[in-house]
Amino acid sequence: MSKLASAALLAGALLSDAAQAQGPRKPTVVLVHGAFADASSWNGVTERLVGDGYTVVAAANPLRGVRADARYVSDIVASINGPVVLVGHSYGGAVISAAANAHRNVRSLVFVAAFAPDRGETAAELAGRFPGGTLGQALAPPVTLSGGGVDLYIDQGRFHAQFAHDLPAGQAAAMAASQRPIAEAALTEAAGEPAWKALPSWFIYGSGDRNIPAAGLAFMAKRAGARRTVVVDGASHVVMVSHPRAVADIVEQAAGQARP
Repeated sequence: MSKLASAALLAGALLSDAAQAQGPRKPTVVLVHGAFADASSWNGVTERLVGDGYTVVAAANPLRGVRADARYVSDIVASINGPVVLVGHSYGGAVISAAANAHRNVRSLVFVAAFAPDRGETAAELAGRFPGGTLGQALAPPVTLSGGGVDLYIDQGRFHAQFAHDLPAGQAAAMAASQRPIAEAALTEAAGEPAWKALPSWFIYGSGDRNIPAAGLAFMAKRAGARRTVVVDGASHVVMVSHPRAVADIVEQAAGQARP
């Protein structure tokens, strides 16, 4: 063997050893926001995950319907080479649970103050199944769409108390002004077979959530057999904004678990 070939083999062995020393590749984290929010609601979580070495995609959820939105997220997942952790907030939980079914590279699911519907259930029905939710009375008059249907917004004057009571008033006002509407039909669309029946799941939510009552979130976490459930005392529906480190921590726990 020539000296050049020997050097190449040695270099390859050293690179292999270095890769093994770095450990297995971290999964990509795909964050899916819910109604009345946008991808910027994940900024604090994203900053911490990126700082810890994760690749993050904060998807712009269309908020048009569970199946349509799941197809959109599914296309994003299909473009990613390697394992994926899907994270959904609020209505985004229904979306990730549908989107994950099409992909073997989805490792786990994280529900952040999120719906985890079973087949045939809707977000609207789940939100009203347990007492304590006040979203209905906080909504602004619906916006009629020229193509049919209506969009829903939270009344800006009620947004702080309803959606984000644990954030400063100025920050909540900015979020209220830039909130993304959801099609009413999306909240009443029945879910298909949920991925949480086949994939490990993690849950985190605030005990002060006024969009989805804490009792409902606890019910869904227990039903899904959550590997871990974290309840942040007093936190609002946007727990990922008010407590980004706690949310990033549970995402990283989910990222460390192999698909069963």
